[in-house]
Amino acid sequence: MRNGSGNGSTLEGKTAIVTGGGRDIGRACALRLAEVGASVAINYHSSAEGADSAVAEITAAGGSAFARRGDMTRADDVTALVRATLERFGGIDVLVHVTGGLVARKTVPEITLEHWNAVMDLNVTSFLLLVQTAQPHLGSGGSIVALSSQAARDGGGGGAVAYGAAKGAVTTMVRGLAKELGPDVRVNAICPGMISTTFHDTFTKDEVRTKVAGATPLGREGTAREVAELVRFLASDESSFMTGANVDINGGLVFS
Repeated sequence: MRNGSGNGSTLEGKTAIVTGGGRDIGRACALRLAEVGASVAINYHSSAEGADSAVAEITAAGGSAFARRGDMTRADDVTALVRATLERFGGIDVLVHVTGGLVARKTVPEITLEHWNAVMDLNVTSFLLLVQTAQPHLGSGGSIVALSSQAARDGGGGGAVAYGAAKGAVTTMVRGLAKELGPDVRVNAICPGMISTTFHDTFTKDEVRTKVAGATPLGREGTAREVAELVRFLASDESSFMTGANVDINGGLVFS
């Protein structure tokens, strides 16, 4: 997808890794980055169909992409992803960490240590492993974009204490990484609110979604494509004086 639309080829000649890129926001990010010129390595865990179809869509439009299965909580799988990206594209310029999830809604009495550790590993440890492994290969001007959440701002909905805490950790990591990796590499995050994805299809009741969407000033849920456009901006030089930021995208439901 070398001929981008709307915002020009702002990532022409660059390489991006998108983890959790097989569905929803991750898949939309992979497609959008490719549209503006990036070669894209798509990591997925269970969404092979979505990842493979994204690669097909990108290559059909003249872009470059590949998909690789891997568990981003496992250091060996992260290393394999980074190695494959370097072998295929010769370098890394952008990291987009979408890997994460709520796992299950559990109140505090229901939270087991196993559940707590699983949520932390999925959201936080995976981010640390990706940055640790890829950072030595990020050149000057590199950009890291993480997915935090509105839950990092407000604690999340019912049964989301572990998830909100994990995303709060991602938010704080972004600030620390921005200090440590600057000035060569910028590190930012986005904090989505109610976005129309399979996350909410799975974990949020329809009546709750309707109520939350209606309470936003914009009166609706967001789309994965809208989130991907913000990721594109933070990944590109258009946001060259932004680092350590956690940017809300929630239709005005929560202001920070």
